[in-house]
Amino acid sequence: MKNHRILSRVVRVLGVLPIIVVLSLHARAAELKDVVYAAVNGVRLTLDAHVPDGAGPFPTAILVHGGGWVAGDKQEYINYLFRPLTDAGFAWFSINYRLAPQYRFPAAADDVEQAVRYVRANAAKYKVNPRRIALIGESAGGHLVSYVGARSQGPSGVAAVVSLYGIHDFITACQAWKPVPTEVLQLFGISAVDATTASVLVKASPVVYITRESPPFLLMHGSKDEDVPYGQSVEMCDQMKQAGARCELITIDGAPHGMDHWEPHPEFLWYKKALVDWLQKTLK
Repeated sequence: MKNHRILSRVVRVLGVLPIIVVLSLHARAAELKDVVYAAVNGVRLTLDAHVPDGAGPFPTAILVHGGGWVAGDKQEYINYLFRPLTDAGFAWFSINYRLAPQYRFPAAADDVEQAVRYVRANAAKYKVNPRRIALIGESAGGHLVSYVGARSQGPSGVAAVVSLYGIHDFITACQAWKPVPTEVLQLFGISAVDATTASVLVKASPVVYITRESPPFLLMHGSKDEDVPYGQSVEMCDQMKQAGARCELITIDGAPHGMDHWEPHPEFLWYKKALVDWLQKTLK
């Protein structure tokens, strides 16, 4: 009888062990590579992700790289934010998207929207808090997150947008550029910016979609940006405030274009803490 009780106890313990193992694995931090988040006409769209240790759900960032809409990768340009977000306890997803000139606008923006839907649909799997999802992008990615974010309103929208030196108004940007960058022409499949093509640029400009219901925006821009006019961020933030939406502009004094050019300069690196601090305040 005594041996039977011991045997029963062992069986019960062994039966619980798989549950404990599964729970411990579920709580463990995970680094994921090349996860397919969508397939469009045979093109597999992939992301890399970090899921923190613990039960969650965690505040989450979807990261969109730059590269002039024609180049770049989920491990390039935007990668300087991986460590700050990880250290702050965020889940994050860095995505690839379809590039010009093979894929014209709005293909890339459609992919960003699909990534948001994927993360939201798999919130339990990745320990994501679906009410605390932020979009973060830099350069071309900054334009894409601003475009998607400005149009993303209501319960299914994102909770915050961080755009680093992105384009927000293609018309005023083209007026400042001399000449218009080839990448812009490739993005829209046009040969020139003129009266016949201006409407295409207007429709792609985040500034035209601002409403009072737009999510909070943080814009970060170097004052010496030689690629994207600093005035782009000033204009966007001013327009958001006039509409009754929330926007904050943080200027990196003396900084050129791109986090890759900021990284060698210790005097610019405070932007990482400022970005995380803003996210924590906004997503709380």
